[in-house]
Amino acid sequence: MVSPPPGAAAAAAPARLCVGPGPRPLMGSQGHPGPPGNCGPGEGEGGEARKLQEGRVARGKRRKGKGKGKAGAGQGGRGSGAEGNPGPQKAKEAAGLGAEAGASAGPGEEGEGCGSVEERERRIVRGDAGSAGAGKEARGRGDGKKEEWRVRPGRREDARPGRAQGRGGQAWGCIAGAGAAGEAMAAATEEEAAAREPDGRPAAGPALLRLPEELLLLICSYLDMRALGRLAQVCRWLRRFTSCDLLWRRIARASLNSGFTRLGTDLMANVPVKERVKVSQNWRLGRCREGILLKWRCSQMPWMQLEGDSLYISQANFILAYQFRPDGASLNRRPLGVFAGHDEDVCHFVLANSHIISAGGDGKIGVHKIHSTFTVKYSAHEQEVNCVDCRGGIIVSGSRDRTAKVWPLASGRLGQCLHTIQTEDRVWSIAISPLLSGQLMMHLGSDFPPGAGVLDVMYESPSTLLSCGYDTYVRYWDLRASVRKCVMEWEEPHDSTLYCLQTDGNHLLATGSSYYGVVRLWDRRQRACLHAFPLTSTPLSSPVYCLRFTTKHLYAALSYNLHVLDFQNP
Repeated sequence: MVSPPPGAAAAAAPARLCVGPGPRPLMGSQGHPGPPGNCGPGEGEGGEARKLQEGRVARGKRRKGKGKGKAGAGQGGRGSGAEGNPGPQKAKEAAGLGAEAGASAGPGEEGEGCGSVEERERRIVRGDAGSAGAGKEARGRGDGKKEEWRVRPGRREDARPGRAQGRGGQAWGCIAGAGAAGEAMAAATEEEAAAREPDGRPAAGPALLRLPEELLLLICSYLDMRALGRLAQVCRWLRRFTSCDLLWRRIARASLNSGFTRLGTDLMANVPVKERVKVSQNWRLGRCREGILLKWRCSQMPWMQLEGDSLYISQANFILAYQFRPDGASLNRRPLGVFAGHDEDVCHFVLANSHIISAGGDGKIGVHKIHSTFTVKYSAHEQEVNCVDCRGGIIVSGSRDRTAKVWPLASGRLGQCLHTIQTEDRVWSIAISPLLSGQLMMHLGSDFPPGAGVLDVMYESPSTLLSCGYDTYVRYWDLRASVRKCVMEWEEPHDSTLYCLQTDGNHLLATGSSYYGVVRLWDRRQRACLHAFPLTSTPLSSPVYCLRFTTKHLYAALSYNLHVLDFQNP
């Protein structure tokens, strides 16, 4: 057995990308395709083959200092030249590997078992005169430990050479992926690798990626929104890691209308916090798209409530229930239900315990079950009922007749007045304290001018509440601090009456004005108005009678239309 020259082994290089023609068939000594040999380079059965190989070794030693690796170790799968019988097709493909690797070096490295001795010698000389890179690539393919990428027109293969045993050395018998089975196996391997890649950390990268997740969470918790967004652009793993709700919760609590209350309660746990923070920036910057959900033929004084994916709105003496479409910015035109019972317009209504409690201009209170046709109405006041509230099985109503009354919600006691509170003026708004004390606790404020009626009031907590009205102010009251003076107030810039208000329980405050349907957004940490949205023009000037909002949309009810401001898709 003759080993290749020492210089050839030292000059062997890793497998590289190679592009070449298809394999050529091996020729026997008679010009016919010959069988592939299972031995090392040039190890035939006749004496001519041995002389030929000795000559190659001698020439390789003489040129050791000039060009290493030019001799090129013989490729596996070469015919011995002694037999002229046709070999199998796989042997031809294996033999063609040498032709692909050393195409530029001439036919000297294609096969040694074809033609006469003189022809083989001439081919060897031409092969030795080829480029050193071809010899190195051919040698590199004999490594067997590295993957080889074969590029052909129209496809890319991840070819891992198989190993064939021989007496004199190693011969590459076939290339995985050359056939249909190999291609399928390579494709499956690539798909599995691609599927596994997003689930784990990157194998290489900065030391930051190798830290424990608990420590990395602690470090990232000090980053602001912009820094977290940039970190998410580094790689897929960091993009998923920075989407963790724990990292965005602190930022969300400081944002507008992100679904967190002042006490940290998450009102929308089913929505990722990062997505809510993104939409919150549109609220802060005033970016939205305006649309109209409903229109009426005549002027109305509508009131509305939201519950889940449904909207309840009063029109004349009816209350209609609509279902939102998935985008939240449009309604199904056909109402889910219609609740009637009043002889005049519905002034106000609330949703409580699967019931709708309505107050009408006919002086009556109506109780409707949402999921049935059960409806009860009873006379409550001598004049129109302006407002109503319900909590804990108790109904409280306020009227133009200067009284407020307490009623039970129990079906067997409907219409029985439990208590009457006499007031000094007409009652325009009413709210039940979460403490459910059942008695008059205090009077708020002492320096209101005459006629400064409160048109809307709402509790944020048992000790804090908000109010607005004719005097153009929004006031924030803290019962623990003082009942005579509010702790903070915001003035409407255009001295317009404020008909309604709504808060997210944290930093955002929205109000509806009496002129031009102006909706204003306020950041309660600032004195000035944040943004104003006029929803009507001069000929159709209308107050905003009621407004409600979610983390993505704001709905405002005016005299002729129901408007929507879409902050999710501005």
